[in-house]
Amino acid sequence: MLQAVVKKGKVMAEQIPSPSVSKGSVLIKVVNSCISAGTEMSNVSETGKSLIKRALEQPAEVMTALNFARENGIMKTIARVKGKIEGGKPTGYSISGVVIAVGEGVTEFDAGDHVAAAGAGIANHAEFVDVPVNLVMRMPQNMDFKTASTVTLGGIAMQGVRRADLRLGEIAVVQGAGILGLLAQQMLQNSGVRVVVIDMDQHRLEIARQLGAEMTLHATEDVVKSVQALSDGHGADAVLFTAATSSSDPLSQSFQMCKRKGRVVLVGVSGMEIKRGDMYRKELDFLISTSYGPGRYDVNYEDKGMDYPYAYVRWTENRNMTEYLRQVHAGMIDLEPLIDAVYPIEEVEAAFDALSAPGQKPIISILDYGELPALFELPTDKRVDLTTANKVANGVIQVAMVGAGNFATGMHLPNMQKLSGKYALRAVVNRTGQKGKAVATQYQANYATTDLQEVLNDSEVDLVMITTRHENHGELVLQSLQAGKHTFVEKPLCTTPEELTAIEQFYAGDGTKPMLMVGFNRRFSKYANEIRKHTATRVGPLMMNYRMNAGYIPMDVWVHEHGGRIVGEACHIIDTMTSLTGAKITSISTEHLSPSTEKFSAKDNRSIVLKYDDGSVAHIQYFAVGSKQFPKEYLEVHFDEKTIVMEDYKSLKGYGVNVKDVSSSISQKGQLEELEALHTALTDTGRWPIELWDMVQTTRATFAIEDMI
Repeated sequence: MLQAVVKKGKVMAEQIPSPSVSKGSVLIKVVNSCISAGTEMSNVSETGKSLIKRALEQPAEVMTALNFARENGIMKTIARVKGKIEGGKPTGYSISGVVIAVGEGVTEFDAGDHVAAAGAGIANHAEFVDVPVNLVMRMPQNMDFKTASTVTLGGIAMQGVRRADLRLGEIAVVQGAGILGLLAQQMLQNSGVRVVVIDMDQHRLEIARQLGAEMTLHATEDVVKSVQALSDGHGADAVLFTAATSSSDPLSQSFQMCKRKGRVVLVGVSGMEIKRGDMYRKELDFLISTSYGPGRYDVNYEDKGMDYPYAYVRWTENRNMTEYLRQVHAGMIDLEPLIDAVYPIEEVEAAFDALSAPGQKPIISILDYGELPALFELPTDKRVDLTTANKVANGVIQVAMVGAGNFATGMHLPNMQKLSGKYALRAVVNRTGQKGKAVATQYQANYATTDLQEVLNDSEVDLVMITTRHENHGELVLQSLQAGKHTFVEKPLCTTPEELTAIEQFYAGDGTKPMLMVGFNRRFSKYANEIRKHTATRVGPLMMNYRMNAGYIPMDVWVHEHGGRIVGEACHIIDTMTSLTGAKITSISTEHLSPSTEKFSAKDNRSIVLKYDDGSVAHIQYFAVGSKQFPKEYLEVHFDEKTIVMEDYKSLKGYGVNVKDVSSSISQKGQLEELEALHTALTDTGRWPIELWDMVQTTRATFAIEDMI
């Protein structure tokens, strides 16, 4: 399918794999999408800046890159930044179209429904989009697709109007006669509010007059004095700031033109140098309007489809946008003078060029995706073949990467490049086709796809590497194994006992089965290998203490789901302990903190004791209440009057035992070495890097610990 992608200051239509429908979502064949000139052109302009200029303007992102470099090294950081820049990013967040498939659990929509949809990174300028239900609105019967595609802009304007909370007969000033301003003007007028519109563009002010503004003012006039005159010297009841400017002067004017106890609502973008004197004497309120309304940026609402109760949250983002569609269809909001141009998706570059060209700029531009009669076919182009593919020598393991997230692109793929004589990337499978194709292009894969079956049916794929979020690991592992593919899965192996049993049953009985490996990388690190050299000849059992200062993660982040952090991360420690003993666990006991507030969870603040059948004991402290400035991991191993201490996978020291001088400037946790061990197993020894019973034991232990809360 064609999708608009922003790269280096330009927008182009690019062929990418089309999406499949997800659980809780609907698959939409897009008919029209609306370009949000202000927001999208800002993003386009940002990608056209030099890396140095972007760094100077976004110091927070620089710190993120520096932190990544400290953890993973400069070369992986460069590869990550390069990938983001050259891969581009999707754009667009307001579409209309026809539902062609519904995901599991969706009851609100059926194939054939005419809908509008919203969401940055979701409702993109693309022929097909997969959108969660709470970001999808049913269109009124017989409504025009072009006008419905403005739904997100309407939702933003409506939320700003609601934040202003004006009454019949009150006076509002709209600062900025762009899309949002002209939509907000009409909504205010529909509510009986008297409206003044301010802008730099005479053409847009003329449209505001045609739409019924009581007064229009050019921004170079004495706008404060004019508003004071209209309001009998009192000032406006509220100002909706819908402009986009880096200057703080228009915002200062907005405060000055308000009445005592008035309010300014920031919908657009402004310089934020606020003068106390503008607000203090009048005791003004300064409010922020967050996008489409209640529910925005709430994962439970937007991604998981958990609606807010109607009686308590009357106007959610979905209900705001549904009301906007009703008003447009009823003729209460006139879009005719605002829509300047319609372009086919193939000409998206020209559409965006028009927004930056000299002279009169379009207010609303619409992209068109084809005629309605052909809309009800499911997309078949879920694979895009690339011309940049690696030439693969005999004996090189060809990998299909499933999930192109940060860990895959920041760790495994750079490591595979280092091992280019051993591994080659054949395919990338990703839910969003644009990201998958960008990663496949950067690492010279043969193709990108959104369909797992493409790689499971590909006889050239030797190894499926699963690096998705945790919740679908078990399902994907089983599908890969059942297709006869050797499988590497990032931890955890799976997240439910039922999935673990199914994996065990797959390996029951006779017959040759594909190899399975979980990404328990720490056991392969040079630090763990050096420790094992000495513990392998021990006389007595091991007394081990492992501290993982895991760091606080807010409770609404996905890592707390599907087994949480014990199943998803503490499994690393249990595997490492087992690798040092080579023994089986005979008992597990645990205690947890009892937090005094809801900020911290008992589940990821645990003290765990493992007893092994060789007499060894492992004590694990896994906690989220520690300082992030303190090293993350620490291990003590005591045996036979000897002690070995490992500090954060950066240094190793022996007491009563001569250990090799092993050190590194960054934490080296064995991710490269685990791939080397896997290659040896697949091409030479045939012996699994981690035995099945070992991986199963670790996974089952995490389930047991999680149940002990």
